[in-house]
Amino acid sequence: MRSFTFAILLTLFAFAPPTRGADPKVADSLQPFVEKTQLAGAVVLVASPKAVLTVETVGFADRETKTAMKADNLFWIASMTKPMTATALMMLVDEGKVSLDDPIEKYLPEFKGQMMIVEKDKDHVLLKNPKRVPSVRDCLRHTSGMPFKSALEDPTIDKLLLKDAVRSYAITPLQYEPGTKYLYSNAGINTAGRIIEVVSGMSYEDFMAKRLFVPLGMTDTTWRLTTEQMKRLAKTYKPGKGGEGLDAMLVAPLAHPLSDPTRQPCPGGGLFSTAKDVAAFGQMILNGGTRGNTRFLSEASIRELTGTQTDDLLNKGKGEGGYGLGFSTTRKAKADGPAVAGPCGHGGAYATNLWINPDAKLVTVYMVQHAGFPGDGGKARGVFEKAATDIYAK
Repeated sequence: MRSFTFAILLTLFAFAPPTRGADPKVADSLQPFVEKTQLAGAVVLVASPKAVLTVETVGFADRETKTAMKADNLFWIASMTKPMTATALMMLVDEGKVSLDDPIEKYLPEFKGQMMIVEKDKDHVLLKNPKRVPSVRDCLRHTSGMPFKSALEDPTIDKLLLKDAVRSYAITPLQYEPGTKYLYSNAGINTAGRIIEVVSGMSYEDFMAKRLFVPLGMTDTTWRLTTEQMKRLAKTYKPGKGGEGLDAMLVAPLAHPLSDPTRQPCPGGGLFSTAKDVAAFGQMILNGGTRGNTRFLSEASIRELTGTQTDDLLNKGKGEGGYGLGFSTTRKAKADGPAVAGPCGHGGAYATNLWINPDAKLVTVYMVQHAGFPGDGGKARGVFEKAATDIYAK
């Protein structure tokens, strides 16, 4: 009788539902990449409009010392700074202090008389007046005619005062007729940051902190790392010799030490942050400009940011997405449509990524520090986002 009862219990146990400890983890999808030395480590986060659903880690913040990745590790988020800068400028648009279609020179007189290159070779440069001057909107959607950066921003992007960096753009000839091409440009976003300073009467750094980071609770989002934050900075990796394995490296576009107080904020790509901080920004966008009881932006401004504005330039009118204002986008905005036009977000130079999906009602944050990947490491982000959608999308 006892053996019969024991057999029944074994059978019931075999078919019992899994315990909470067996719940699927999005980070599990990344473990194979770590084991194959294609990914050093990652912090991944999934959030709904109102709550963080999961924050998970995999692999190492420092492979050499076998220091495990932790949820509060910091990362250089690079160009993920761009949508935050654009959001800050749109606050001034909402307040009626800036108009997107005003010429840049209205706010920054140093741009008056800026010329455009017609011909160029090693012996000469021929210039002419552009058909129209670049607008504030052009700065935010990379159609201003400006190059990626000026000659004065070598070897790093963080040593010039913002006003001086922007003056260097004003004396640099435009590369093409404004509004006729898309050319990804730190210079344009940095110029938008300078407009924030001139219009608000605050430094760009202070405006970002007081109007965006502090109210959102983004306490670890910074331009210069403290001694304590340096201890939490994930190490950066690149593919090893012959594309095999991983080699450690410094954050190349920035001056070192990263705590140096003379380093300057770069609106186009200077921030460090954590997964939770980035998620707070993403949730505000997903919520149509609000978080908690605070409204940061109007729904009209969210549509401007997240709706494709480069469709004719990138996709010949096919509506396949491109760039909005500081955001990579997938759909054009509709005046009577939802605040968030469609899935949107932004990546960073070292493979970090924020993605906001209003269809799935999810924010995903992918925090890694990689200047390229060996093998299939570059596929890890897509694998994570699919796992996040499979587990959490409703």
